[in-house]
Amino acid sequence: MTSSIFLTMAGWTSDKFRLSCLENQGFKRALLKMLVLDNGNSKNNNIDADRTATDYLVEQGAPNNKSLLSFFAINALELSAPASPVLLEHNAPAIPSGWLQLSGHPKSIAPVANGIVRKRTSGPNDAEVSAYRLLSVDSHACKVVPKFLGLHRLEGEHFIELQDLLHGFHDPNVMDIKVGFRTFSENEVSNTTLREDLYRKMIAIDPTAPTAEEHQQKAITKLRYMLFRENMSSSHEKGFRIEALKMRGSSPVTDMKTVKTGQEIQKTISSFVNGRKSVVKDMTKRLKQMRTLIEKSEFFQRHQVVGSSIFIVYDDHKVGVWLIDFAKALPLPVGVKVDHRRRWTLGNCEEGLLFGVDELIRTLEDVHRSLQQSSNDSRKYGRR
Repeated sequence: MTSSIFLTMAGWTSDKFRLSCLENQGFKRALLKMLVLDNGNSKNNNIDADRTATDYLVEQGAPNNKSLLSFFAINALELSAPASPVLLEHNAPAIPSGWLQLSGHPKSIAPVANGIVRKRTSGPNDAEVSAYRLLSVDSHACKVVPKFLGLHRLEGEHFIELQDLLHGFHDPNVMDIKVGFRTFSENEVSNTTLREDLYRKMIAIDPTAPTAEEHQQKAITKLRYMLFRENMSSSHEKGFRIEALKMRGSSPVTDMKTVKTGQEIQKTISSFVNGRKSVVKDMTKRLKQMRTLIEKSEFFQRHQVVGSSIFIVYDDHKVGVWLIDFAKALPLPVGVKVDHRRRWTLGNCEEGLLFGVDELIRTLEDVHRSLQQSSNDSRKYGRR
């Protein structure tokens, strides 16, 4: 959880496919068969090769809707795919290889109870576990992040339990916004070895990006490549980028990294809020509150927080905004201080978290003014 997002299945068109149905063993078997069929493994699992996943789910009571099934297959709008609870059963059959590897993020999330999700972690010493433990006892930070409900071990694997941020929302709209100038840790880019594979990746994206020297060497460092990728989005300039979103009644959109200019970002957010000024106002108010709490928090004074996301959800009745994803929240070296706003240089540990929040607030204020102006123009035109 490019960003981990905690999504449930609430709001689907059939009551049979609400979250409660996940307790049904027959449904779990149906889910597994759907995944097997969709991964082309039917012959190896004694499933009729002429039937599709859609056929099987329709038999189980699902609406015959391919976009719904596509959404079911990823069960999220975000970069790390939430896993079905069937993954967490003691005696569950093997899940087809690779079905969790969406957009390169191997972590899994699954709802386990009403209002709770379980997220796979490497163990009790995992950076994210340590971060959530500290965040949960920080009187300011705990109001910004999902509630941490503990670490559990199951069949030799470790999971953290967190508040399900969609619990209580009905058929919501959801947006994931990655905050900060960089999404990589300093350790990831400390190696100065020239790599031909990263040079090839760069020219595949933009043949004009390498310098003359890099073209001659046909190799670049990982730092050069990671900065190139960040500069493709709005992260470098604005300290945030829209990572993904899902609108009510539509499939998730995850190819948002090239939404870069201020105009493109405002247009995307305006579409996301569907012209609702009250939603923008509530989002802005909550972000300002979060900014104040982060500035007061001891956790944020003592950690660099890389790769975290602002998670926004709203329905017809309420708006929710949280900061999520702390896999790269690392304690600062002795003697190093950050304000989360300065530009990053190797060694200063700045990541631009609060710079991104500042810019996002300004963007939302611009969106609100634009919507207000459109509303005024409409009333003026209507009176003529």
